[in-house]
Amino acid sequence: MIEDGATDQGSVTTVRRVGETIRRPGGVWTPAVHALLVHLESAGFTRAPRALGTDGGDEVVSLLHGEPAFSPWPAVLRSTTGIGELGTWLREYHAAVRDFRPPAGAHWRGREEPWAPGMIIRHGDLGPWNSIWNGDRLAGFIDWDFAAPGHALDDLAQLAWYAVPLRPPQQQRRALEVSGDAVLRSRLDSLCGAYGASPADVLDALDGLQAREAERIERLGGQGEEPWAAFLARGDAAEMRAERSWLRTRRAVLLGDAHGPPAGRNTRAAGPHA
Repeated sequence: MIEDGATDQGSVTTVRRVGETIRRPGGVWTPAVHALLVHLESAGFTRAPRALGTDGGDEVVSLLHGEPAFSPWPAVLRSTTGIGELGTWLREYHAAVRDFRPPAGAHWRGREEPWAPGMIIRHGDLGPWNSIWNGDRLAGFIDWDFAAPGHALDDLAQLAWYAVPLRPPQQQRRALEVSGDAVLRSRLDSLCGAYGASPADVLDALDGLQAREAERIERLGGQGEEPWAAFLARGDAAEMRAERSWLRTRRAVLLGDAHGPPAGRNTRAAGPHA
């Protein structure tokens, strides 16, 4: 947890704690993100920060107490209990956000698509580094800057990508004790079971998500837009394409079915809440 009065230089922005609040530079997307957080609060969804307005050029949100799951991961996240907690959180978030409608003229940071009926507002950055834990309990997710219109299954695919993790062995080892086909298959099943989705559909969605994320980094990064320019410079687009290729070779093993269908079916709008 960030100590009171301390700052934390993340990979995208600088975060500062003041008492029970978190402050960071705002942007044109801040009003839309805060409208989303206000909706979640009114819906009774407590495992997200509350929007507290702005102070100068900074946005202000409430502090979620706990510790982020940086590498190496805490024991809870390496367990079936932890991965199930993530799936349950996402299912409950999607239920709470289902009837949210963006305010007129809403701007979203680096959005892929305009809002359309049947979409939700995705969190957009569902990695363990944004999950906050109090012991074995998931307090919630922070850093909603990349929230944007999208499809529910893509949120679950992103969470599976980084939290199972559906990544090559060198990335798995960063988590400690989370590696090997049997372990990854079990974790994928637990995540999807807690959420209520098919692992095959999640892998299909992730195949498309990885392709679009790499293209977005190249497009926005090539235009000099941050943070995608920094992502492009450090090689994220090439890494994502390599991870996509690796995952395609492991698909049948992860599904426990040597005759599983090829990746790439159009299942983006599928899922239990679509």
